[in-house]
Amino acid sequence: MRVVRRLLVLLLALGAALPLSAPTAGAATPVVPTLVGIRAAHHPTFDRVVFDFAGGLPASRQVTWVTQLVGDASGLPVPVAGRAVLQVRFAAANAHDAAGRATAPSRVAFALPNVVTVVQSGDFEAVTTYGIGVASRQAVHVTTLTSPSRVVVDVGAAFPTVLRQVWFFNQPRFVANTEPFFTPVLRPVLPLTPATGLMDRIFAGPTTAERAAGLRQLSSGATGFRALSVSGGVARVQLTGGCSSGGSTVTIAGEILPTLRQLSTVDWVKVYDPSGHTLSPTGNRDSVPACLEP
Repeated sequence: MRVVRRLLVLLLALGAALPLSAPTAGAATPVVPTLVGIRAAHHPTFDRVVFDFAGGLPASRQVTWVTQLVGDASGLPVPVAGRAVLQVRFAAANAHDAAGRATAPSRVAFALPNVVTVVQSGDFEAVTTYGIGVASRQAVHVTTLTSPSRVVVDVGAAFPTVLRQVWFFNQPRFVANTEPFFTPVLRPVLPLTPATGLMDRIFAGPTTAERAAGLRQLSSGATGFRALSVSGGVARVQLTGGCSSGGSTVTIAGEILPTLRQLSTVDWVKVYDPSGHTLSPTGNRDSVPACLEP
């Protein structure tokens, strides 16, 4: 019995001398960098997109051309306006705060020669992903800067463009019932394919400043376009994704028709639904599909 007691006392003494394995109260949680802004500007031979971060730089920055932007969580395609898509993936990085509120835009348009739009495709499990839609696939250069922390993506833009108008829905004028309900803004487009460039700009939407002025893009359920052609003075374009007026008298047709008709080679515009139908497929007249009727 005495031996057992001595062993028990010895074990208790050793236990008191061992360090505790429990985590120290109040230990600092590792900081995950947070994306807090996206901005872009044109330089003499390139367009620069800047991703601003708080809390340092993400350890991993992957930038690559992709044939399609895919949602990180859903696995579904994410529409991006432009002729090519540059995917930018940050890890570990968030685009939301502790309360789940977004800290960076999910979609922003730019009126630059090459960079058309930047679209979020993921903010999931400390991985943040965006797609940069461009008018032309060019050389890319990526750098990082500090104070403040930012990732800089330069996309080549050493090519000529021409300025053309793109019409967007003017929400304040519509609410006030003051026509016209669509307002033109200027966009640079490639001179050899202006119709394609203009349609890309429609689906990219207004810039941040234009949105602040009340301009909006009416998609009418469409997510993009295909089969664009111009022949014999007639421009034909097919919507993709969906098509619905929602019972409204204003639709995406109010953006497409004047935008394409400004071109010297276009007298009439025929818009087709995703199934390839329009109300007046022949003849010298504008035409929209039944889905865009009120």
